[in-house]
Amino acid sequence: MKNYNKKFVYFICLVSAMGGLLFGYDWVVIGGAKPFYELYFDIADIPTMQGLAMSVALLGCLIGAMLSGVLADRYGRKPLLMVSAIIFLVSAYATGAFSVFSWFLIARFLGGIGIGIASGLSPMYIAEVSPTSIRGKLVSLNQLTIVLGILGAQIANWLIADPIPADFTSADIAASWNGQMGWRWMFWGAAFPAALFLLLTCFIPESPRWLAMKDRKKKAENILCRIGGQSYAEQELRLLQATTVTGKNGGGLRLLFSRPYRKVLIFGIVIAVFQQWCGTNVIFNYAQEIFQSAGYSLGDVLFNIVITGVANVIFTFVAIYTVERLGRRALMLIGAGGLAGIYLILGTCYFFQVSGFFMIVLVVMAIACYAMSLGPITWVLLAEIFPNRIRAVAMATCTFALWVASFILTYTFPLLNSFLGSSGTFWIYGLICIAGFWFLRKLPETKGKSLEALEKELIK
Repeated sequence: MKNYNKKFVYFICLVSAMGGLLFGYDWVVIGGAKPFYELYFDIADIPTMQGLAMSVALLGCLIGAMLSGVLADRYGRKPLLMVSAIIFLVSAYATGAFSVFSWFLIARFLGGIGIGIASGLSPMYIAEVSPTSIRGKLVSLNQLTIVLGILGAQIANWLIADPIPADFTSADIAASWNGQMGWRWMFWGAAFPAALFLLLTCFIPESPRWLAMKDRKKKAENILCRIGGQSYAEQELRLLQATTVTGKNGGGLRLLFSRPYRKVLIFGIVIAVFQQWCGTNVIFNYAQEIFQSAGYSLGDVLFNIVITGVANVIFTFVAIYTVERLGRRALMLIGAGGLAGIYLILGTCYFFQVSGFFMIVLVVMAIACYAMSLGPITWVLLAEIFPNRIRAVAMATCTFALWVASFILTYTFPLLNSFLGSSGTFWIYGLICIAGFWFLRKLPETKGKSLEALEKELIK
């Protein structure tokens, strides 16, 4: 469909995608703050506490993901987006304000709840309001805002941190502005977009598919009319009525795990887990260790991290441009195969102690490959493959699985890096990508099909 209200559609999708912006910022900001808050809290030599500080937000993500499905079905998509904005706002202030490590962890955990809610809800909302012909592109906007949030956190960290003289000891850094206040401002930076997100969500409509599921067809029709006109609204409502059971209760976990939905649920869970276990996200959370292992000083590391963020944004635009042309399946296969090759080379370089610019090139290539494939397309697929009546609980289940995988990845990286070295760690990620490539060959193509047509095709 070409005759749709572009301004309205892009506005509501971009507002919803601000959840992705905050998700990206809050998720990555800790990587730049890490060398400073670790010295402040005196945990720089305690790997278990380091891992906990980095991964506690992911535990919050699990809670947020679990709650989002049930709450989104009961209260709607819009109120839950507003709740996530409030959580981001409170967490951003609290994380930077606390001076006791246990309270710092609680604030990070709270931020994780916000990420868990927004990470699944934003792409689902966008998929439910988007015309079929541009659905992949619009859901990919959510990933674009995620990577813009990541880049924003990386630039903020780089600009906030004072230059670190080469002769500074750990004690000098701990006593400096970076060690006392700089890391706090890195976290506080998220408060500004969180407040804007909260304000703008007041002006977006509820999902018309949720309204139809709750038998509020008149309201659903009005929103669909604003999106594409009266004929579009009538056509969409006919499709919705053919596939949606109306009433107060959506599809619960019992329905989700019933026989007709098991195959598509397995696809969703494996795709979600693979997006994390492909290993690229450790580059963002542990960029300090990765670049220092390649021979760079801490001062150079923050600038190199910004380079990876720029590559992330640029190649997400490649995904937005190609998702409706090449299709979802082709991009996922390109991502899995490309990362497998890059990781095997990267691990070999670490094994032979190669350092310098070539290592940055390999890391940027890995980020670029992920950004144009597995990063955005995973969210597109998860938002598309599930039927209307179970979409919220299915997205919540897959998002929960994604954050379990992310927690395992983030917590185990320091341990793997310690026992196997950087070379062995990236070789393991390479093998996982080879296994992922084999599985993704069976992936169905969803390009150009309405959500209701996909339901008829995938649920048999």
